[in-house]
Amino acid sequence: MSFDLIIKNARIYDGTRTPWFRGDVGVTGGKIEYIGKLPPDIVATEVIDANNSVLCPGFIDIHAHSDFMLLRDSVMLSKLSQGVTTQIIGMCGVSPAPVSEETLDLLDQYVGFTKAGAKPDWNWRSVGDWLSVLEKLDLGTNVGTYVGQGTIRIAVMGFADRNPTTGELSAMKQLVEDSMEQGAVGLSSGLIYPPGVYSSRDEIISICKGLMNKHGIYESHVRSESYGVVDGVKETIEVGERLGIPVQISHHKAAGKDNWGLVKLTLDEVEKARARGVDITVNQYPYTACSTTLRAILPPWVHEGGVGKLIERLRNTDYRKRIKEEIKTQTSWENFIKHCGNYNGVYLLYTPQTPEFEGKSLKEAAEITGKDELDTAFDIIIENQGLDTAGYEVMSEEDVKYVLKHPSVIVASDSIPAAPGAKSHPRAFGTNPRVLGKYVREEKTLSMEEAIWKMTGFPAARMGLWTKGLIRIGMDADIVLFDPETVKDQATFADPFKEAQGIEYVIVCGKIVVKEGKYTGISAGKVIRK
Repeated sequence: MSFDLIIKNARIYDGTRTPWFRGDVGVTGGKIEYIGKLPPDIVATEVIDANNSVLCPGFIDIHAHSDFMLLRDSVMLSKLSQGVTTQIIGMCGVSPAPVSEETLDLLDQYVGFTKAGAKPDWNWRSVGDWLSVLEKLDLGTNVGTYVGQGTIRIAVMGFADRNPTTGELSAMKQLVEDSMEQGAVGLSSGLIYPPGVYSSRDEIISICKGLMNKHGIYESHVRSESYGVVDGVKETIEVGERLGIPVQISHHKAAGKDNWGLVKLTLDEVEKARARGVDITVNQYPYTACSTTLRAILPPWVHEGGVGKLIERLRNTDYRKRIKEEIKTQTSWENFIKHCGNYNGVYLLYTPQTPEFEGKSLKEAAEITGKDELDTAFDIIIENQGLDTAGYEVMSEEDVKYVLKHPSVIVASDSIPAAPGAKSHPRAFGTNPRVLGKYVREEKTLSMEEAIWKMTGFPAARMGLWTKGLIRIGMDADIVLFDPETVKDQATFADPFKEAQGIEYVIVCGKIVVKEGKYTGISAGKVIRK
C-alpha cells in the first residue's frame, strides 16, 4: 500500500458534526483513500505530521463575488489562506453571463463594483462560455456559479422599470433553463439592486420555473433586509413552496437599529416553512458591517436606465435635492444611511478615481471636501462612474450570534474582492478563521463540530457537491489543517489584506497549495459544472 500523501496524527473533524477522532488520512489521485491508523512502514510521496492539529474538509464558501477577480488573480490567496477550497460565485443577481450584444454596455457598468481591478474582454456570451473561460485559468480553488437574475433581466430588458411582456418573460425563463443546462447551480437575485428591484414577485416566480427540471437552487438577497425583512423572507419561502424547488436566503441580517431582533421572527418563518416541507436554508457572514456599492444609498428610481442615467440625475440640482430629502426621511427602500444612524458608520472602500477617500468614513471624507456628507457621496459616485464600494455598520452582535447558531444557517463570506491598493470588507480574508477563533474558541457560540459542519458538510450537501465536504473514503481530497489554539482572523477595514493565522495546510484536489502557512505555487482548482 502506498499513497501520494499521508497526513498522520491528526484530530479529525469529518464535516458531519460527529465528535472528533484521532487518526491518519491517505490520499491518492486527488481522492481520500484511507482513514484510520496507518502502520509506520507505509510509503507515501509526501507525509505531513499533523501533530494533533485539526484536520477537516476544505471550507466551502457558497456566496462569493469573486467572478471577475478570477480573471486578474485566479489563485486567490484571500480564499486559500483562510482554508477555502471551493467557492460559488454569480451572487446577488450579478453574474458575468449571459451577455446580450445590445445591452453589454449596461451590463459592464452594472458589474463594475465586482471587477476588482480586472478588465474583462467579454469574449463569452453564455454561462457555458463563461465556465469555459474559467477552465482555462490556473484556479486556486474549485469554482461553481449561479446565473444572476439581474444579469438575465439586463440581457432581455436593460434597466427598464416596468413589468416584462409575455415574450420577455419567456425569454428570461429560457435563459435560466439554458444556464442550468450549461452547468449553473441555480439562479441568484439581488432584489434591493436595480434591475432586480424592479422585478415583481410574480416575475421572479415565473423565471424560477426555469430551475425546476434541474432542481436548481433559487438564492435571494431578499427585497428588504431591514424594515421589510420578514416579508422579504416570506417571499423567498413562497417561491420555494409554489415551485417545489430549494431556496436560500443570502447573508441574512436585520439592518438598522430599529430592526434588530427581527431575525428571531425571520428564522421562525424558516422553521415553520421547513416544518411544512419547504426546502429552505440561510447563509450568513460573521460581521456586524455589510458591504456593497456606495450607490446603494440612493433610492431605486435614481438607478433606472443604468449608471449613466444615475449620474445625470446626481448632476441635476433639483434631483439632488429630492434624493437628499428621501434619504433623510424614507424607509420604504433599503436606506443604508438611516440603517447606519450616522455617517461615521459608512466606510469608503473602493473609489479608484478618488483614492484619497478610500479607507475613510463618509464623515471624514466630507470634512476633507468641505461639503455635507450626502453631496460628498454624490460627487464620489459621479467621479467613479460605477466603480464604488462601501461598508456599512448596520447589524447587532447579538443578532449575528443568534443567526449563526441556527441549525439552518451556513457560513458564507459574501466577499467582494478589492482592486489593487483599494480597501475591502475584512470578510474577504477573515470569514472562516473568524468563526473558529472568535465564535468557537473565545465566545463558545458554536462547538468546533458545529462550526466545521456549517463550513463543510452542510454547504456541500446544500449545493449537491456530493464528492466534497466530508472526510470519507472516495471523497475529493480537499482538506484543511489548522491549529485550534491559534486560528483567528486578522483582517480589518484598515488592513483588509492581513491573512489569518493558524491555517497550516490547505490541500485542493490532493495537492498541497498552502504549506506551513505559505502558498506553494500550485494551482489545483477545478470548475464545477452541475
